[in-house]
Amino acid sequence: MRSKENPREILKKYKQYLRLEKSLSSNTVQAYLNDVTKLFQYLESEDIHPYDVRLEHLEHFSASLHDLGIQPRSQARILSGIRSFYHYLVLEDYIPTDPSELLESPQIGLHLPEVLTLEEIDLLIEQVDLSTNEGQRNRTILETLYSCGLRVSELCNLKLSNLYLEEGFIKVEGKGSKQRLVPISPRAIKELQFYFIDRNHTFIKEGYEDFVFISKRGKNISRIMVFHIIKELADAVGLKKTISPHTFRHSFATHLLEGGANLRAIQCMLGHESIGTTEIYTHMDTNRLRSEIIEHHPRNRTFNKRNRTDAQN
Repeated sequence: MRSKENPREILKKYKQYLRLEKSLSSNTVQAYLNDVTKLFQYLESEDIHPYDVRLEHLEHFSASLHDLGIQPRSQARILSGIRSFYHYLVLEDYIPTDPSELLESPQIGLHLPEVLTLEEIDLLIEQVDLSTNEGQRNRTILETLYSCGLRVSELCNLKLSNLYLEEGFIKVEGKGSKQRLVPISPRAIKELQFYFIDRNHTFIKEGYEDFVFISKRGKNISRIMVFHIIKELADAVGLKKTISPHTFRHSFATHLLEGGANLRAIQCMLGHESIGTTEIYTHMDTNRLRSEIIEHHPRNRTFNKRNRTDAQN
């Protein structure tokens, strides 16, 4: 049995194997490497070397993909890439047995919430009528849902005192009153700043001054109202998918994972692990987390590219 190598070195050798011995195209090779990289990120956060992996570790990894709302077909493809990698390790005598041999793929027929494409999200946001009193508020709601991957209850209860826009974070209170810091994109910050201009002229009931999103009645917006806003927009653009506020959360996680973001970062963002207010993230500091999300969120890449183009013109 060979001695343990750095995971990066293992990946290099696996890449050569795929290209030379399996004669796969460069796109297919990259897809396999992306799948294994996702696993490596997970193993690193759990302090497990790839050679020490057991079936239960791979099952936990598979479960975490499901928790993020990744579609069964995508899950199955990722797990197929991981099986190929461990087959290679056994073949090259790096490990004695294959831990992925009994790893089951998800049932393709299993129902998971719909995922929107970036184009569909753009279409919904562009459909918002900015000439109405609630137009900018509604646009900001959609942008914040997609930018931050919030639960609808977290969005409705978002407070002004928990916005740290200069630092690029918002503080969110999730399930069981657990708090977490969530990076917010430059695009969402810009929409919030536009909304604050309208909000300054909005009637707000006493005791509700700290809530970000205000309804016509002067209270924080309700979950039902957010559902209603999204349904109306989906009908207006002729979207055939059945969507809800939660669809934006699933789309957020799926797009980040497909864009190559660290699995642990996505889990932190979605509030899948408890954190204290002082020690915000166990495995990842806040600046690294923010750069991880900003770099891999497709909305931010589009926004940054647009800004660069504007600057050149």
